[in-house]
Amino acid sequence: MIDRADVQTAAGRIAGHVRRTPVLAADPGAFAPAARMWLKLEYLQHTGSFKARGATNRVLAAAERGELPEVGVVAASGGNAALAVAYAARLAGVPARVFVPETAPPVKVAKLRAAGATVEQVGTRYAQAAEAAAKSGAETGAVLCHAYDQPEMCAGAGTIGFELLDQTGGEVDTVLLAVGGGGLLAGVAAALEGRVRVVGVEPVTAPTLHSALAAGRPVDVEVSGVAADSLGATRAGEIAYAVAARTGAGSVLVDDDAIIAARRLLWSDYRVVVEHGTAAAVAALMTGAYTPAPEERVAVVVCGANTDPSDLA
Repeated sequence: MIDRADVQTAAGRIAGHVRRTPVLAADPGAFAPAARMWLKLEYLQHTGSFKARGATNRVLAAAERGELPEVGVVAASGGNAALAVAYAARLAGVPARVFVPETAPPVKVAKLRAAGATVEQVGTRYAQAAEAAAKSGAETGAVLCHAYDQPEMCAGAGTIGFELLDQTGGEVDTVLLAVGGGGLLAGVAAALEGRVRVVGVEPVTAPTLHSALAAGRPVDVEVSGVAADSLGATRAGEIAYAVAARTGAGSVLVDDDAIIAARRLLWSDYRVVVEHGTAAAVAALMTGAYTPAPEERVAVVVCGANTDPSDLA
């Protein structure tokens, strides 16, 4: 479990190591009727996704406690979290070993190797890579950086919420963001608790948080679809579920066709190139999966851009 104080601590720790990403006012009625709408351009973060915030917080916190060994850190992910851990490890001057599924996009694997990480490709799903990473950490003593279900990872991601409030003059009513394992939602919902509503958006083919909220606990789900490389967790994190339940954060679902259309719209109208998973949050507005009230002020976190843009031409 995390709260606003944890996010405040993370903000102080990672200041100067991550980018304060810009906010863009969307054209009136661009995605859905709303009083005002903003895009938080977090895809411009180091490593191309919001994950750099949590990974930096996790690694620097371990270093502060004297818990960062020479063997370094280990992580598993579909690509983005591993890239972020490699970045944070380089900041701390230690090596990073990362496990990714064999299905990880080549663009992400290439970036990982370019970042100096040792890359192991295991299995076809995130869960298999995560099991291998945990085993490696236990055997070597490397610090395990979970992609989404550790307090420091979630709290670091939540610093987006503080930035967004400051950049919009505190006028936001609702934040929409994509959910895989739920670390981003957990952090942002904790940061904005009691002030701003947070809504997670998930593919119908990977409804981790949606299923957890319905069941009253995290449950395993089948995962497939165009966004599986970044929203490929088969189970919502315990932290994400607990924070969502405590804060009343919701979840809505969108299909692959809507995600593809939203990704193309972001490129055609804004020249923003994002992953399919990232586009899910915009798809919720385009399809009416989430419909703002007439006076509602909405911000969308555009959270990742590690993708092959060739199909957007």
